[in-house]
Amino acid sequence: MSVAEERKLLVIIRVEPGCLGPDGADHIEGFCQLAQLAFEPRYAGIIRWQVVPRYDKSLPELQYLMANKNLAHEQVEKVLDFINLSLDDFEIETGDRLSMLIDKTLRR
Repeated sequence: MSVAEERKLLVIIRVEPGCLGPDGADHIEGFCQLAQLAFEPRYAGIIRWQVVPRYDKSLPELQYLMANKNLAHEQVEKVLDFINLSLDDFEIETGDRLSMLIDKTLRR
């Protein structure tokens, strides 16, 4: 299934620089670019991804938008129904994937 770009769910993942260690601020931009490439193919038919550093702690780690409007969790659940995922399962899967990428980066 695929929908028009403007109708896709935009998932913004904000990554704390500190998750990359004490000098994480020096590496967070590059990490986010690599993570972006890793996430892009996931559910590409209905989801667009944006992986960015989380410099502003008042912003959520995960944010969901469609047509430049924030979505409530209930609205996100309806979109995720198309790929047979609950929001909880989707967030766990996303967190696990991000953790794997962080671990891989720290091992280098």
